[in-house]
Amino acid sequence: MQQPFALLHRDGADHVEVLTGDVVTVRTLADIPIGPTLALIPYRQIAERGFECVDDDVPLECLLVRSVREEPLSAFPPGPLTVNDGGFDLSDDEYGTIVEGVLRDEIGHGEGANFVIHRVWTGTVDGDPVAAARAAFGRLLTGEQGTYWTFLLHTGTRTLVGATPERHVSVTDGITMMNPISGTFRHGSGDLLDFLRDPKEIEELYMVLDEELKMMATVAEHGGQVAGPYLKEMAHLTHTEYLLAGRGSLDVRDVLRETMFAPTVTGSPIENACRVIARHERRGRRYYAGVLALLDHDADGRQTLDAPILIRTAEITPDGTLRVPVGATLVRHSTPAGEVAETHTKAAGVLAALGVLDTKPVAVRETAQSPEIEALLAARNDELARFWLDSRSPGALVVPELDGRTAVIVDGEDTFTAMLAHQLKALGLTVTVQPWTAPVPAADLVVVGPGPGDPSDRTDPKMATLHALITSLLDAGRPVFAVCLGQQILASQLGLPLTRRDSPYQGLARDVDLFGATRRVGFYSSFAAVSSQPVVATPRGEVILARDESDGTVHALRGTGFAGVQFHPESVLSRDGVDVLRDMLPPLLSEVVSPAISG
Repeated sequence: MQQPFALLHRDGADHVEVLTGDVVTVRTLADIPIGPTLALIPYRQIAERGFECVDDDVPLECLLVRSVREEPLSAFPPGPLTVNDGGFDLSDDEYGTIVEGVLRDEIGHGEGANFVIHRVWTGTVDGDPVAAARAAFGRLLTGEQGTYWTFLLHTGTRTLVGATPERHVSVTDGITMMNPISGTFRHGSGDLLDFLRDPKEIEELYMVLDEELKMMATVAEHGGQVAGPYLKEMAHLTHTEYLLAGRGSLDVRDVLRETMFAPTVTGSPIENACRVIARHERRGRRYYAGVLALLDHDADGRQTLDAPILIRTAEITPDGTLRVPVGATLVRHSTPAGEVAETHTKAAGVLAALGVLDTKPVAVRETAQSPEIEALLAARNDELARFWLDSRSPGALVVPELDGRTAVIVDGEDTFTAMLAHQLKALGLTVTVQPWTAPVPAADLVVVGPGPGDPSDRTDPKMATLHALITSLLDAGRPVFAVCLGQQILASQLGLPLTRRDSPYQGLARDVDLFGATRRVGFYSSFAAVSSQPVVATPRGEVILARDESDGTVHALRGTGFAGVQFHPESVLSRDGVDVLRDMLPPLLSEVVSPAISG
């Protein structure tokens, strides 16, 4: 049996790193030794976050690196290999049917904004699997471009080879970085400018940006700052991407755990995306959507991490079985035919390297230096929240009426709450985030936050708990601010009927009239309260509503001691989100607050 080794070519390098050592299997991320170690992390580790998955018992293997040397790129020429009996495990029709079901039953019913469903191209390779992987590695080095890592890892029991475009997370010099990539343009399939103007592609990138900002809000001390968007040009595809950066001090294994796994390969909100994946895929993902992670220390003894996502990757077992998993991101604009085509496009680069497809790179007609392309990319940020794009001095946004007050955010299984916490802290509040299952501690303000699901389903333990919590808070005269799901439950408690929108508002930015001021805000919802009048009498007193005049859907509400918004002020889509919070929160804290109540 060949000894374990890895070949790594990182973006911009003029050489290949050759790593050798011993392989150990560990149970959890906390068990990964730091340094240097190359960890092969399967999708099933998502269970460490308490999220649902189909457990396929695929191991977390670690190459304990004993030696590293550099070899020139020319030492890895393309080689011959033969692949037989190939095809997708799900036919195009079968995959399209799953897409239809997710669009109808999940996005359409408020379970989330986007979901990634995968299928697997399978075949067999002739001869030695490691030799086949070496041949494919050489082909990827010469035939692919724009990759973050091109790699080959042989653990002794499995071999993976790929060219992944996407950094999942890295930590260097105390700076944590993430790299959301979304939108897929196949070279030669049309006009790149049309792709850059496509609302589906634009909204898809915004949604994964929001989801990775949620992760950065957890692992970086002040959240993440956004740079971009940029083009990611590869041999067969062009993607769009952002870069996120923030300063943090967590153990790099905790960074890995809190960011499992990228929304570009799961969906959002991530906890419910994992449920949807398990429900519709009904089989394990093995290493697809997991990460390779190189953990080490720098010269000053600080931990470092470099972890690309395991996509555009082939796995070859010792018996020669070949697997190339690919997925498509399903959003409200998706069509089965379009997502089927996207899986074929994403598989093309690896399949070409394996000799399955006889394709040559096709250059895009325009380049990233084109003034028109630069203008289209820059314009994407015109209506986004500057809170996440700009740096600012400490205390610049503090509101005197909020300074020094306390808030607890109740998380309804959507970590938008981590982003909301950063905004509230910037306004001067001291903030605690609690899951909906935990008692609510003492605080001046209770924020009942967002989450997936049907707010009218009282048989759902989460919905029943949140309804009871809001009732008890209102009964006690506790100041309440409700966001998205929280607003729907608050509105229901006030006697307003709820409706499921004909077209989901998932990842949608709109200008709305908010109590006389026009605000640009981002929606992630399938349900909303409705009213035919702007002011309604309720058991809790008179309530003023900000409504859509065309259909009566309620964007926000205000009453004595409570307020709510149907949108997400914390979203990067909410250009005016901070202004909304500055307007709506101070009146809620104009009186001394009573002690806490348990939920």
